[in-house]
Amino acid sequence: MEVTALCIRLLMNVLLLLVPQLHLTYSDFPQVVPNRQQHFQYAPITVSCEGLDGLTGWRVMRKVKGDIRICASTWEKSTGPCEIKTAYPDFDSGEYWCVIGAKRSNTVNITVTAGSVILESPVLPVMEGENVTLRCRDKINSSNLTADFYEDDFIMGSSSTGEMTIQHVSKSDEGFYKCSISGAGGSSESWLAIREAHEEPHSSHHDPPHLILLLCISITVVLVALLLLVGLLRCRKRQTIITGSETGSPTSPSSVQPSSSPQTVFGQASVAEPIQATYAVITKPRREKDPGLSSCSATRVPTASTDPLLREEDHLYCAID
Repeated sequence: MEVTALCIRLLMNVLLLLVPQLHLTYSDFPQVVPNRQQHFQYAPITVSCEGLDGLTGWRVMRKVKGDIRICASTWEKSTGPCEIKTAYPDFDSGEYWCVIGAKRSNTVNITVTAGSVILESPVLPVMEGENVTLRCRDKINSSNLTADFYEDDFIMGSSSTGEMTIQHVSKSDEGFYKCSISGAGGSSESWLAIREAHEEPHSSHHDPPHLILLLCISITVVLVALLLLVGLLRCRKRQTIITGSETGSPTSPSSVQPSSSPQTVFGQASVAEPIQATYAVITKPRREKDPGLSSCSATRVPTASTDPLLREEDHLYCAID
C-alpha cells in the first residue's frame, strides 16, 4: 500500500504541474510607449499591463533570445510597468507579455536596432477596415525624407514625406513590412497583424484558433489520464511482485499447516481454526482372511498426546484392497 500511495502522489504532482497550463486565459495586449514595434538603440521604452481585465498587480515577462525572465530586478518588485531607460538590441529585443496568477496576455514584439532607420508600425493588431499609416524614420535627419516601403520584400511604392497609408486594411494586408531611405539605410521587418471584424479583441496571429486550442487541451487531458492509468497499473504490478517475494518463499514439508477447512473427527463438531498436531496412522486388514498389508491411504488423526479430547485407543484404520 505504501508503494501505491507513493506512486499516486508522484503522478498527482505531475498533474498539478500540467493543470496550470490548461487554465491560461488570453487577455488584451501590453501597452508600449512609444507605440511602435521598432525602437532606436539607447531610447527609453515602457511596457505596461495595468488595467488589463480591470486588474492590477500584473508582471511584465519577456523572452529575449529564448531566455524567459521578468522585466524587473527581482520577482518581489516586478509588479507594475516595465521601464527600460536605455534599450539595447541584444538585451531588449524580443517578446513581451503580462501575467497575473494563471492569467496571461497576448504577446507584443519589440525590436531595438543599432541602425539609423526604423519603421514605425502599430504594436497591436489593427481592426479590419481601419486605415494604417507607416512611417520611415531616420535617426539623424527627420525631414525631407524619401522612403521606399516594402511588403514581404515586394516594393509597395515611394513617399517623399516618409509616410505611407494603407486604406481600409483587410486580412490580405497582413504581412511583414519594412522601409529604406536613400543614403541612410533600411529598417528591420515588422509584422502587421490585422484583426477580423468578428474576432474577439484578444485574438491575434500569435494565438492558435479556438478549435485548435481546445483540441490541444483535450489531447493534453487524455495524455495525463493515460499517464495516471499506466502509472497506477505499474505500481500495482510492482506491489504484487514485492508482496510475492516476501511471502512466496518455499517451505519444507514439516512447516505445512493443516488445512483450515472444517474437519469432523469421530462425530465431534467441526473445528474452525487449524491446529498443529502430531498424527499417527495404524493400519490392519479389512477382513481377517485378507492377506498381509500393502499400501494404505489413511486420514491423519490427532493422537491423545496432542488432542486432550481423544483417548489413547481412538485410532483410525484404513481399508486395504
